[in-house]
Amino acid sequence: MLLGVNIDHVATLRNARGGTEPDVISATRICKICGVESITTHLREDRRHIKDEDVEAIRMLPRVRLNLEMAMTDEMQEIALRLRPHAVCIVPEKRQELTTEGGLDVEGQLERAIAFTKPLLEKNIEVSFFIDPDIHQISAVSKTGAPFIELHTGRYSEVFGTDEEEKAFNDLKGAAIFAQNFGLKVNAGHGLNYQNVKRMHEIPNLVELNIGHSIIARSIFVGLEQAVKEMKKLCEGV
Repeated sequence: MLLGVNIDHVATLRNARGGTEPDVISATRICKICGVESITTHLREDRRHIKDEDVEAIRMLPRVRLNLEMAMTDEMQEIALRLRPHAVCIVPEKRQELTTEGGLDVEGQLERAIAFTKPLLEKNIEVSFFIDPDIHQISAVSKTGAPFIELHTGRYSEVFGTDEEEKAFNDLKGAAIFAQNFGLKVNAGHGLNYQNVKRMHEIPNLVELNIGHSIIARSIFVGLEQAVKEMKKLCEGV
């Protein structure tokens, strides 16, 4: 499996005091040196961590594959069409949430999702939808033209190590197989860490894991380069 690193919380730390430290561009370069597949940033409506100028600067870096997480809004579509990141992941967003709390309801707004996706695909931007492991949502995404889904692994991560782990994991595995039968490629992420990520190898043909918080948290103790390398090895099954 490939590894995409979400650097939002580098910006969270920077914004706590203002200024430029820690620098998200330096973090991006370290991740790239470590061989990660992509850099993920979530440009939220309230700009609580990543800022517009961060996204623009990362987009200009050579040989860096930018995955832009964003809400399904006109503002974000306009930004994506202007910057043309390598990929976008369309996520739900609530102002009061600390982090993304669940998958997007694509089925409930399918016409909007189809219309939103079309101009992005026309600009050769890879589109994925961040959804719960639910067959109805997967079926809906298959109608949008998006080539990818990203499965929300939050429930699995929450119950890892408990009696509920197996059901949550099997929900993910079954959803991935169901999506692949539709011709969709499958990524996964949210709440994955150095302990629970290992079971992702039991899910066939996962393309990429997008992981942020646990890597940035570990980097406080071992440095970002070491934290990324450790996670990359786990994703590669080394």
